[in-house]
Amino acid sequence: MNATPHRLILFTRWPAPGTTKTRLIPLLGPEGAAEFQRRLTERAARVAAAARTGGGLSMEIRHSGGTEADMRRWLGERFRYRPQGRGDVGARMRACLEAAFAEGARRAVLIGADIPALTPEILTRAFAALDDCDLVFGPAADGGYYLIGATPAGFRDSRVYLGPGVAWGAFDVLARTLRLARGANLNCTLLEPLADVDGPADLPAAMRALCCGAGRPALSVVIPALNEAGQLGQTLSAIDTRNRPEVIVADGGSTDGTLAIARAAGVRALAARRPRSLQMNAGAAAAAGDSLLFLHADTRLPEGFQEQVREALARPGAAAGAFHLKIDGAGGRLRIIERAANWRARFLQMPYGDQALFMARDVFWESGAFLPIPIMEDFELVRRLKRRGRIVLATGSAATSARRWRQIGALRTWMINQRVIIGYFRGVAPERLAAWYRPRNR
Repeated sequence: MNATPHRLILFTRWPAPGTTKTRLIPLLGPEGAAEFQRRLTERAARVAAAARTGGGLSMEIRHSGGTEADMRRWLGERFRYRPQGRGDVGARMRACLEAAFAEGARRAVLIGADIPALTPEILTRAFAALDDCDLVFGPAADGGYYLIGATPAGFRDSRVYLGPGVAWGAFDVLARTLRLARGANLNCTLLEPLADVDGPADLPAAMRALCCGAGRPALSVVIPALNEAGQLGQTLSAIDTRNRPEVIVADGGSTDGTLAIARAAGVRALAARRPRSLQMNAGAAAAAGDSLLFLHADTRLPEGFQEQVREALARPGAAAGAFHLKIDGAGGRLRIIERAANWRARFLQMPYGDQALFMARDVFWESGAFLPIPIMEDFELVRRLKRRGRIVLATGSAATSARRWRQIGALRTWMINQRVIIGYFRGVAPERLAAWYRPRNR
């Protein structure tokens, strides 16, 4: 690589499930956390590529996990790829900056990938600040820093402020680093503070930043699926192809033709960990829409559903919504169950998941997403949503398969449902409730 006066280095991880964003795994599952890491890195790479320094700029991605070929296939040819190396984060940053200056850089800036509010303008200011100081830092909200920049003079004493004197997991990493650097008579400048992404509480702001910009869909439909080859085709065909929203099938490990059907329909198929709650959270983490709609794989949306979603969420005080329930089968008992479900949804504001719950993206993440439990995840989310506002019904009906009522019997299905609800309020473990809900056929 030819020597250039400015070097921009991005620290990131190869998004392998289970190895990245581990604090988010309980909520998103390993695959969902990896998908979120992928989105963060892609955004950071776009920001890095848009930075302007007024001179030559070389861009390098230092990665943990994955191979150079993996990274190149993922992020393209515009970056140079190198592994981060060994040691703690201070040792790895020091090695990267040392390599940059050894290769002729006069200014070097290193950033992390998990700062969704980072902009090209901030990077431009970081390089400009190094004209008048030895070191520049971007403070992170958790007490660390998302950016460090240095000149060769500022780097000479890097073992002082990037060495063992800094406890990298502590809440005051930046404060300690600044104290050590200034003790070595280095002139330091601070940029504006930004929030990084560590845990679930950081997701609302992160998703807002990831989904900004032109061209994003108004609505994302997330479909959790597991061996739904017999139903998914009809569900997808009911989604209007003339103005199709973003559709994500979050597959929980199907062994039938579910994935092939999703791909043939031209929608995104995302591997996700069971139970259904984690599948839906993973799908939401991959979604770009301003609003989210969670659709069971055996449920068909009505014609014009996108306009109905917009109209419902625009009602005063609306926090979320759902459709009327229609059970796709004949029989008087099924009609009674429909009427009871629609009465409950209208007057108690308690629709269930088979009524296709929808809400604004920010509302979903700010409400804590679906709890990672094997059953009642829709019931629990709706209870939390009600604290924010009204749960409204759209004008149309979502037609759900009658297969469960046919397999078990309408009356028995209703009795099982009521037992599960009562058990939930009495504090019965969700795992036990799930066993009640899926009794063995006798």
